Amino acid sequence: MQRNYAVPAICLAIIFITFSFFISCNNGESSGNNKTTNDDSVTKVIERGKYLAHHVSLCMDCHSQRDFTQFSGPPKAGTEGIGGDFFDNKLDVPGIIYARNITSDTVNGIGKWTDDEIARAITKGISRNGDTLFPLMPYPHYNGMSKDDVYSIIAYLRTLQPNSNKVPERKLMIPMAMAYPPLQSASLESNVKPDVSDMVKYGAYIMNSAACMDCHTPMERGQFVMPKYMAGGRKFDMVSFVVTSPNITPDSATGIGKWSEAMFLEKFKLYRDKASYASNPGKNNSIMPWSMYANMDDFDIKAIYRYLRTIPAVNNHVDKYPL
Repeated sequence: MQRNYAVPAICLAIIFITFSFFISCNNGESSGNNKTTNDDSVTKVIERGKYLAHHVSLCMDCHSQRDFTQFSGPPKAGTEGIGGDFFDNKLDVPGIIYARNITSDTVNGIGKWTDDEIARAITKGISRNGDTLFPLMPYPHYNGMSKDDVYSIIAYLRTLQPNSNKVPERKLMIPMAMAYPPLQSASLESNVKPDVSDMVKYGAYIMNSAACMDCHTPMERGQFVMPKYMAGGRKFDMVSFVVTSPNITPDSATGIGKWSEAMFLEKFKLYRDKASYASNPGKNNSIMPWSMYANMDDFDIKAIYRYLRTIPAVNNHVDKYPL
């Protein structure tokens, strides 16, 4: 009897085509998922960078233009990253320096800088052309940040619209070699962001990333007085008056020793409502950028509080308005 091979062959062909179709669909689906995953990862990196730049490390505090007709001088909308704010002897600068344009403008900004060049400026205070940045730019603190966090900030900076604002050159009265500070780390590769499960260590990391020490620790002759670490007393000239940074050590008489975690958190949350800072408070103004720090994550604020509870209490009475 003659066998008919056509039917089995047709069946096999159908099975093969069907199998190939499913493989093709799965590959396409996998490719689509990979793209979605990659896009999500990039978005998360940029969001982390924006969070740090606006609410923790506060790049936008100095590198934008602030409106001190409102409480705490919130950045003026549309000036993010364009630079131009200046700092002089009122902030212990031996001369005058200007916050640079850090938008992606290729002439006056950092549009031609590589990521590694930006990272070197952020963490070591060395610009693309080899100039040393004055340490009012808190690179000694940023130097201790994790590589992921530093490059997240860079990823966010890349999203800023280019702006051609040309910033004046600095005028210092001393060689920068005299002002270059010691750094925490020789390489970003060795920096580790503590796990959030250890709130004290994590809080120390966030507080370092926010450079809180620079305002809340007094200075003498250009050097921080470390026995008074976080004990306040640094004076800031607000033109019409002088204001002094408060003691935030756990001293119960002159610091925040009697503050609960909830009280500490509420102090920040108060300024999440624009109505709380959208007016000129006169002498009650503050150089502390409350409107920016206010939107720090609740957990990060609590972690800072937990860390502050572990530092030495320093009895240091501060007159808020000494003049």
